[in-house]
Amino acid sequence: MRPFTASDWGWVQEWFEDDVLQATLDPLDEEWLYAATTGIDGLQLVVHDEQSPVGLVGIIWDPDGRRHVVTDLAVCPARRRMGLGHRTLVTALSWDGHPPTRGWTAFVGVDNHAAKAFFRTAGWRNNGLDDGMSRYTHAVKAG
Repeated sequence: MRPFTASDWGWVQEWFEDDVLQATLDPLDEEWLYAATTGIDGLQLVVHDEQSPVGLVGIIWDPDGRRHVVTDLAVCPARRRMGLGHRTLVTALSWDGHPPTRGWTAFVGVDNHAAKAFFRTAGWRNNGLDDGMSRYTHAVKAG
C-alpha cells in the first residue's frame, strides 16, 4: 500500500469509465486530482497486489482524532466481487501513516444498497441519516 501520486491518474481515470463507479462515486476532475495529491487533510491510498493496483481509498483525517472519514472506496472494476473491497478497506485503515483516531466514519448514498451492505458485512454500524446520507461508523479497537 502506498499514497496515491499524480502518476496514478491514468489508471484511475480508466477505472472510473466503469458505469458502477461513475454512478456511485463523485466524478473525477482536476480538483479531485489536486486534493488527492496534496495530502493536506488526508489522502488517497492505493492498495496493490503483486501486479497492479486493486483498490483506492480516500481518507480525510479528523484533526481532533475522534473519527477519520472514508470518503471513497473503489476496487478494480475487472476484479469486482472477489473480496478485494474488504481487504482494501482493512489494509487502508490499518496503514500506520494515519494520525491516531478513535474511530472511522463513512457516508453512503441512501440508494447505494451495495455499499450499505458492504459496510454492514464489514462490521460497521449504521447510525441513520446525516445530511441525506447513511452514516456508518467503526470504532478502533483499543490495543
